[in-house]
Amino acid sequence: MNAYTSLIRRLGHQAWFAATARRLVPVDRWLARRTGGRWSAIGRHGLPSLLLTTTGRKSGQPRTQPLLYARDGDAFVVIGSNWGQAHHPAWSANLLADPDAIASVDGTPIPVRATLVTDAERDRLWRLALSTWPAYRTYERRAGGRDLRIFRLEPR
Repeated sequence: MNAYTSLIRRLGHQAWFAATARRLVPVDRWLARRTGGRWSAIGRHGLPSLLLTTTGRKSGQPRTQPLLYARDGDAFVVIGSNWGQAHHPAWSANLLADPDAIASVDGTPIPVRATLVTDAERDRLWRLALSTWPAYRTYERRAGGRDLRIFRLEPR
């Protein structure tokens, strides 16, 4: 892991970092869409990221969100941390309503089916996600008792 990636992983625990990054998500989403996922407003941070396109549970419209992920075999593991806010992110509610989605990795769209994980599998995938982004533990504390949703996205 390079020095820049190590720095970003350390900064991820800071409240100001989460607040700033949260504000950059719309810009990041726009830039990632325009470049097929090859560029990011937040920067080339050396962390695995994807664009997740879900179907809006109320609107029925496609909704795209940049997310960090961890690999679990051929599946992707994503965490509904919402930067440690007290409420779940909208994309996670969209997956609960319709688990079919598209994960775009390096500009390649991959149809996936999401499963909300529980019990022993949740513990295993939580540890896997923490190895990618240790700040999830900080986000969990900030979320005020909310269980962060963990999804396993399996290619269809």
